[in-house]
Amino acid sequence: MEARGLGKRFVSVRALSDVDLDVHPGESLAIFGPNGAGKTTLIKLFSTILEPSSGRLRLFGEERPRPEVRRRIGLVSHGSFLYGDLTAEENLRFYAGLYGVAADPARIGVLLAEVGLEAWRGRPLKTFSRGMEQRLALARAFLHDPELLLLDEPYSGLDPQAVAHLQEILLRFHRRGKAIVLTTHDIGRGLEVCDRASILKGGHLVWHSGRFVPGPQEMARIYERQTSGA
Repeated sequence: MEARGLGKRFVSVRALSDVDLDVHPGESLAIFGPNGAGKTTLIKLFSTILEPSSGRLRLFGEERPRPEVRRRIGLVSHGSFLYGDLTAEENLRFYAGLYGVAADPARIGVLLAEVGLEAWRGRPLKTFSRGMEQRLALARAFLHDPELLLLDEPYSGLDPQAVAHLQEILLRFHRRGKAIVLTTHDIGRGLEVCDRASILKGGHLVWHSGRFVPGPQEMARIYERQTSGA
C-alpha cells in the first residue's frame, strides 16, 4: 500500500491532508492520534469505503482497485456489522457468500477455533460479550484469507482478557507474513503487535517511526510532544 499526498474533504471540513505512508507486505503499522485526528477516515480510505479527495492511493499496485484487489483486504471497524439473531456459524456463512468464497463447515470451524469461539459456533451473536463479538468480526475478516488487515480502534470496550486474546490472534496473523494497519489510542498495546508507528493530528501525519520504533515510554513522550494542544 502506498499513499502520496492523500487527502479527504467532507464538504467544508478537511479530515485529512497530504498523508504519505507506505505499508509493505508483512509489515505492521500502528497509527496513534487523538479523537478527530482522522484515523477512522484513513482506515476507510485504505479499505476503499471512501475515495480520496486529493492525492494518490495505490493498493497492491493499483490506483483504482478492482473487486479482486478489495478481496485482499480484511476490515474490522467500530461496528461489527454482524447480525445478532444469527449464530456465529450463520454469520460466517452469510459473509462467505458475500465474499464469494465457499462456506465450508470445516473452514468455518477452523476460523472459529482460531479466535477461540468454536464452542459457541451454534450460539446467536446477541448472547456474546463485546470481546466475543470482536473476535467473531476478526474471524469474518479472515474468511477470504486477506493479505492486509485493517483495524479501527480494535481494543475499544474490551476487558483485559479479551485484549490479551485479541493480541495473540493479531500476532499469529502477522507471523504468517500478513500486513496489519491498526488505529488506537493505546500506545502499549499498539506497539505489542506492530513494528512501525505513526501519529496523526488534525488530519496531518506529524510523526513516523521509519524502521526504528521506540519503546512504549519513549513513544508516549513523543506522542505527548506531537499532540499537545490537540
